[in-house]
Amino acid sequence: MQWLLWLVILAAAVLLGARWAYGKAFYYPEKRRAASAHKGAGDREDELGAMARRLIEELEARPFEPVEITAKDGTRLFARYYHVRDGAPVQIQFHGYKGRGTRDFCGGNALARKMGQNTLVVDQRSHGKSGGHTISFGVLESRDCVCWVNYAVERFGPEAEIYLAGVSMGAATVLMAAGLELPANVKGIVADSSYSSPEAILRKVSGEMGFPSGAAFWLLRLGARLYGGFDPRDTSPVEAVRRTHIPILLVHGKADDFVPCDMSRQICAACAGPVRLVTVPGAGHGLSYIVDSGRYEAEVRAFLVQCGERTRAANG
Repeated sequence: MQWLLWLVILAAAVLLGARWAYGKAFYYPEKRRAASAHKGAGDREDELGAMARRLIEELEARPFEPVEITAKDGTRLFARYYHVRDGAPVQIQFHGYKGRGTRDFCGGNALARKMGQNTLVVDQRSHGKSGGHTISFGVLESRDCVCWVNYAVERFGPEAEIYLAGVSMGAATVLMAAGLELPANVKGIVADSSYSSPEAILRKVSGEMGFPSGAAFWLLRLGARLYGGFDPRDTSPVEAVRRTHIPILLVHGKADDFVPCDMSRQICAACAGPVRLVTVPGAGHGLSYIVDSGRYEAEVRAFLVQCGERTRAANG
């Protein structure tokens, strides 16, 4: 019977380890959100930080319409709608891991408005004013993205022109959504600093999170499946872009030491449809707009013009 006791002890240890892994990487209840230690450009004490803080303050001061929808699993989702003009294209923007839209899109939202686009700045599930307490690295969030697209079509009409944009985990979210059933209204995707797969980024950052080497991803995956209700291997940006012909603009900072630039190169190589990869020298994670806003704006503007031309050509 001693073997049975050891088996019980081992099983308990595995379950406790999986629970710890889930809590470390995926569990993000409301009480933790305000105290998040996740850093952004606005935390820098230099010229780039000052620029980011100015853009963040400007966006947070801008009037918006609060919007709520319900995800397929019943989770309440929240977004800020910024109106520029009736009939304009709608850009739906998704922030990164433990981020917020007004920070991660402080530059991207200003650019979208400058180009005459209405914007929906989403609080991803388990962030901001949205419900939930599990971050799934884009697996569940990509399904939420489809819900936001359907909301936009229902609200703005069957002819609405929609663009998806994301930074970091938000970029992975919109790319994984491209592999799902999106309506033809989605004309293009801008993905800034995406990882190639949830598994790849979890393996990369597990050491930084304090996980033991070797068993790290195994524990993370078990924790996600047992306590988070998802599998990090369910989908990935690399897999999703093989199934879509939506035009994609990939942007990545060459100095990104959090999500390596090579991950966007892998995504680019896998794309079945039109794709362009822009790499920005000297830019860290999610900082391409802040480091070189002139080039960023030129690339995004050119991409959107090309998407518009494709739409007009398709419509005859």
